[in-house]
Amino acid sequence: MMDYRIGFENYKEACERHHLEPVNFHYFLINLSQDQLSAYHTHALEKRGKSELANL
Repeated sequence: MMDYRIGFENYKEACERHHLEPVNFHYFLINLSQDQLSAYHTHALEKRGKSELANL
């Protein structure tokens, strides 16, 4: 879930730079595309793998 929160914060910053009003977090989550969900999933797996290797 933290990866989604980070993505949402990046989205909000981009909206601010372009003087746009961001949607709320819930709406942001339910409107992610399948490609975006897959990218988050891949990133989470890679991140988990790196942290598990660091604990060896």
